[in-house]
Amino acid sequence: MKTKIILTRRLPDTVETRMRELFNATLNESDQPFSEMQLVEAVKTADVLVPTVTDDLNASVIEQSGPQLRLIASFGTGVDHIDLKAARKKGITVTNTPGVLSEDTADVAMALILAVPRRIVQGDTKIRSGQWDGWSPTGMLGHRINGKRLGIIGMGSIGQAIARRAKAFGMSIHYHNRKAVHPSTEADLEATYWETVEQMLPRVDIISVNCPSTPATHHLLNAERLSLLPSHSYLVNTGRGDVIDELALLDLLKEKKIAGAGLDVYEHEPVVTSALIDLPNVVLLPHIGSATIEGRHAMGEKVIINIQTFFDGHTPPDRVVPAML
Repeated sequence: MKTKIILTRRLPDTVETRMRELFNATLNESDQPFSEMQLVEAVKTADVLVPTVTDDLNASVIEQSGPQLRLIASFGTGVDHIDLKAARKKGITVTNTPGVLSEDTADVAMALILAVPRRIVQGDTKIRSGQWDGWSPTGMLGHRINGKRLGIIGMGSIGQAIARRAKAFGMSIHYHNRKAVHPSTEADLEATYWETVEQMLPRVDIISVNCPSTPATHHLLNAERLSLLPSHSYLVNTGRGDVIDELALLDLLKEKKIAGAGLDVYEHEPVVTSALIDLPNVVLLPHIGSATIEGRHAMGEKVIINIQTFFDGHTPPDRVVPAML
């Protein structure tokens, strides 16, 4: 019998078709996120669950899984929506889809790095609202990014992809990471490493947040650290929303203690703090960092490979949690 898998959201047609060919796949035709009750029912019957970041696979849900559930093959890079300890305790392997979204996310981060200082969205709004009276020497003045210092928090594959783009725009690269990157990478990017966030923040003009959500990074940028940013600086987040204390950021923006922000992720997604929406110096995107057709297909291929490899008796290439305790 084919392996029974349950998909919690709609995936690209080509991915779903291939899954139906290879597995006994149950699709989510409505594309509505599963409720907790639906997730419980799914883990009770599936051999493999294919969730996304919209699914809260907490300990309570995982503990109710049946003995047949052996693999959670998540469609996405982040795994903060899965209680990994609970999965390990139940002997359930967890995989993800890393490495295929770095360039896509870096594109969006770079777009925000350009859009906020150059007031791109404000300019678009002015045109659409009929308020533009023509070119003026003092109209819609923003700031150039050439020559500015970019501080990257999280220098993994995404952070490095952003650094390559920013360097091409003439920016100076600074970064904070758990440890320094390889010296050859640092030399190629002409990047300056800072051991602590506190050291780096006062010295940069734009901050790009690219670290994952973990207990260690929750509110990494809290009110105290955010206050270290210069008043002319901009903040861009394409990582995870809860890395930043959103209310503290909002206060700084309202009081103009920083110049602006570009956000693709939020602390309480899909809820966006209403006051952020009213601020003209903030560009808001609906979590589209990885939203390319090519990226989604690559993610689907990784999910399929992880499932096939696991049930062939081998270690999946993208294993996050092993089955053994």
